[in-house]
Amino acid sequence: MAAQPTATIRGHDLVAWHVGRHGEVAGGMTQVVNAYAAWDFESFDIRVIPSRDGSRGLRAYLLFLRAVLAVRRLRDPERNLVVVHLSQGGSFVREGHLLRLASRRGFATIAHLHGSSFVEYANAHPERVGPVLRAASRVFVLSEATRASVAGFIPEDRIAVVPNAVASAPAATKQPRVVFGGKVSTRKGVDVLVDAWRALEPDGTWHLEIAGPVAEPELVPADLPHASVLGSLPHAELLARLESAAVAVLPSRDEAMPMFILEAMARDACVIATDVGGIPAVLGDGSGILVPAGDAESLRAALHTVMTSEPARRTVVERARRTFAEHYSASALYPRLERLWRDALDR
Repeated sequence: MAAQPTATIRGHDLVAWHVGRHGEVAGGMTQVVNAYAAWDFESFDIRVIPSRDGSRGLRAYLLFLRAVLAVRRLRDPERNLVVVHLSQGGSFVREGHLLRLASRRGFATIAHLHGSSFVEYANAHPERVGPVLRAASRVFVLSEATRASVAGFIPEDRIAVVPNAVASAPAATKQPRVVFGGKVSTRKGVDVLVDAWRALEPDGTWHLEIAGPVAEPELVPADLPHASVLGSLPHAELLARLESAAVAVLPSRDEAMPMFILEAMARDACVIATDVGGIPAVLGDGSGILVPAGDAESLRAALHTVMTSEPARRTVVERARRTFAEHYSASALYPRLERLWRDALDR
């Protein structure tokens, strides 16, 4: 069990401890932590305290206890910052406990919020959310909607909108493939994708690849033409498929700021996604094609446009390349992130 604190040590003066999921565990939050651990920050070493790994029962409980012990072993609050990654539900209760523990021990703490349904969760459970947010030195959010919700609990000068970001990727030759990445579930809109793909009546020129943990296998019929269900893939393999895919699609009904669309933009895939959560803030300037959630006909029309028109794809990709470089690349965002970490320590 990978329960002990893991570290990427580069000999810097300061340490940012990240509490949450790490390694080959499904979910965008994991990839955020993985990306931080892989980056060479100027002032901070990045170390990870795994608090969950997708397991349940006794294994999950033991992993959490080890995370508690790891937080209790931390020393030197002047140079050690604790960044806790939370979503909603059990994640907020579990990781929230770790954040409050670090705060009580005198460490600067950051609550880094990710959950697609956090606003609804905060409205339903203010008695759980308030104490955790008030214990944090700073709170990082992914969207203005979440910022407004958090502002109901703490002063606005302690909140920062910090988009997800990924490292840039080299250019690659594109193939006529559409890639979906995420849990095969109704929430991710796989049922809508299946209906849209059938309506396209693909002739075999293009192929659909559905990658991710299969939570609802009944959503993808065995006779779906020119399509493959790949199941869970190592993250590096998913990225390799995005590098050669001409189109990436994410028809979710509910999202925060999915790493999948940023990873697709970084690899020059033409992105089609739904207008939910933080996605319009990323794609709304023409950096992708937005469709209403649950609307199979709109998704079919968008897919048809980019699959039959190379100029249409190129227009979207070129705009996305600029947007990504300016706002969502690690090289653009991480220096600001590091300044925010240092500010939390200084406070």
